[in-house]
Amino acid sequence: MVHFRAGYPIIARMSEDQVTETAASSSKGRPAKNAAKPGIFARIAIFIRQVIGELKKVVAPTRKELINYTLVVLVFVTIMMVIVTLLDLAFGTAVGWVFGGSSPTNS
Repeated sequence: MVHFRAGYPIIARMSEDQVTETAASSSKGRPAKNAAKPGIFARIAIFIRQVIGELKKVVAPTRKELINYTLVVLVFVTIMMVIVTLLDLAFGTAVGWVFGGSSPTNS
């Protein structure tokens, strides 16, 4: 329970008899331990219904959003390729300088 005094919230503790329902008892996702477990086909049917329900929530991007997302990914990948290439050249040059520049082809 939250009370406000002079614009600041004051949180009061609730006793157990004030709480009517706990999060554990209101959970719909997990049945009680002594409840009968549904059969394999019932569990598969429930799973398929849940998958279809989740797929109905998916919103496909518009053409403009899809092009924008694609361009963002391509620019990011290009920038990362440049960074990795520069680091590879820098480390390769540093290793060649530290170890005297000898390579297997120079032997």
